[in-house]
Amino acid sequence: MVARTYSVAFEGVEARLVEVQCAVATGLPAFGVVGLPDKAVSEARDRVRAALGALSIALPSKRITVNLSPADLPKEGSHFDLPIALALLAAIEILPLEEIEDTVALGELSLDGRLVQVIGALPAAVAAAAEGKALLCPAACSAEAAWVGAARVHGAATLTEVLRHFSGEAPLPQARPGEVTAGPSARDLRDVKGQERAKRAIEIAAAGRHHILMVGPPGSGKSMLASRLPGILPPLTPAEALETSMIHSLAGLLDDGGISRQRPYREPHHTASMAAIVGGGRGAKPGEISLAHNGVLFMDEFPEFPRTVLETLRQPIETGEVVVARANAHVRYPCRFLLVAAANPCRCGFLTDPSRACGKAPLCGEDYLGRISGPLLDRFDLRIEVPPVAWTELGQVAAGESSATVAARVAEARARQAHRFRETPGLRVNADCEGRLLEDVATPDAAGADLLARVADRFGLSARGYHRVLRVARTIADLDGSAGVGAPHVAEALGYRLTARVAA
Repeated sequence: MVARTYSVAFEGVEARLVEVQCAVATGLPAFGVVGLPDKAVSEARDRVRAALGALSIALPSKRITVNLSPADLPKEGSHFDLPIALALLAAIEILPLEEIEDTVALGELSLDGRLVQVIGALPAAVAAAAEGKALLCPAACSAEAAWVGAARVHGAATLTEVLRHFSGEAPLPQARPGEVTAGPSARDLRDVKGQERAKRAIEIAAAGRHHILMVGPPGSGKSMLASRLPGILPPLTPAEALETSMIHSLAGLLDDGGISRQRPYREPHHTASMAAIVGGGRGAKPGEISLAHNGVLFMDEFPEFPRTVLETLRQPIETGEVVVARANAHVRYPCRFLLVAAANPCRCGFLTDPSRACGKAPLCGEDYLGRISGPLLDRFDLRIEVPPVAWTELGQVAAGESSATVAARVAEARARQAHRFRETPGLRVNADCEGRLLEDVATPDAAGADLLARVADRFGLSARGYHRVLRVARTIADLDGSAGVGAPHVAEALGYRLTARVAA
């Protein structure tokens, strides 16, 4: 007799259904797992045997074969313990076959029969709901999985509870979703004194999700400005929160099953490896650019990142997704993020201060910022200089706008964009607009078109740069509540494109 239940194997954020088959046949006593398992899956037989022994369930002296189908799909992770145990218990006629076949299960077994939390419960619940099956998982994962309302989710703390559930003695209640977490309190933009032009650029970046590069000496406020971006961004929509949380679930970053409506903010150190930034490593896990999906990726000391890491950002910035290709894995992750890069003008940082600059100025600045290639620099819609703040300004009372005030304008601009692109699937903000649609919504008036043509000819704007100026101008017009793009909007957009020392 062959008993079967189901589990999942992860390919990026997608959970692929895996049929777990178990056959108990006559022959020399053995327990084998086939179907391209990794080391953790192969070791499941020992954990399952010990867990069943803790419940005083003895395995028959027969040949036990577990097959994970499709057999050519790599299986990784300890979450196959529970489905293997269920299939085995059904094969030896302890659990009912019909109910086991209607279940997708995942969970790691400890040697005493407890169920240990595993990653990926949220994508697994999506896969279970698509197949019309129930999801059985450790109790610690159930609140996370229950956010998929279409799925029937049951959480168990021990294998004993699982047995009592399927026997009808004590059915497990349906899990309830975790709380919506508030996340850390956002820092207020009013705390940044001075830097009005930089604040304006941050507002434009938030309104249209435009990538921004800030260049300035140490202590000028670049990191302060970047850390206040989450406070002016609108909260995640329910759809965005779900897709972002699926990535965080695979990375094990969801606490107590809670899903946050606050946009993610990631700030990797410049010593991070390519696998940490782009994704990869064992199991081709998501990197920082995917963990920042629908949020902000802040890369401080931008030129200090390895050149290979910086160059790998070029394609994800354009496409909004990254393909992690390895010898044993080929997975795709979404990564539509707002990139905020900060850099000193040179290695010592004081290129703009003649009294403190080193003897290599100004060549040291050209060499330092030259680490950012032209094609990558061309992908920044906004490039600004952040000058040092005079100490006399630091003692004054903060008089700038609060994050709440700026956030209200950003929300209104985002609402205009959502209405504009309501009939274009996958298009949410101006930064994604291109082609004929960009010409339809962002073509400036006669004065603006003449200004853009003269500047493009004078400074040799690339085709990408030309279109990015239009996108920024469209966002500025949205912040002003203007239906069309005029010469003032184009002029301001060009000012952020052609800033000295950071222009391409």
